[in-house]
Amino acid sequence: MTTSATPTVAASDLPVVQAGSFLTLHYRLAGPAGDVINTFNEKPATLSLGAGELSPAMEDKLIGLTEGTHTTFELAAGEAFGEGNPDMMQWVARKLMNELGDPYEKYSAGDVVQFPTPDGLGSYAGAVVQVREDGAVLFDFNHPLAGQPVTFEVKLIGVL
Repeated sequence: MTTSATPTVAASDLPVVQAGSFLTLHYRLAGPAGDVINTFNEKPATLSLGAGELSPAMEDKLIGLTEGTHTTFELAAGEAFGEGNPDMMQWVARKLMNELGDPYEKYSAGDVVQFPTPDGLGSYAGAVVQVREDGAVLFDFNHPLAGQPVTFEVKLIGVL
């Protein structure tokens, strides 16, 4: 009679996150108002540590974790995305808004609008803060969690 044993993997044999690691993970970012990003009910994210896809503070929390880890970190206000920068609040003339998008669009506080980068290869978002009578829109281009405490939950699926 033959038997086969299923080998077990010791925690010390699992890959460990280090600078430059390529990760497959689920993660959730939440502030006081709730989730901003949550991939737990979607396809996992893939990213390369050090490529700027996560803030440096969040990347630091991942260093040293082993594949399979599921944990949550609490980051103090401003630690994850810095403090809000008043220079990131910008008025955009209605004329420019019409050129960039639908000239009949009505904007309201809380709306998030995507803008093309100057090179046209990417985009960035701004949140509407206020709309003037002349149609100009005040946007906040800070990260939505800037200056806020952040809950960072992560489940490391794969580490290369």
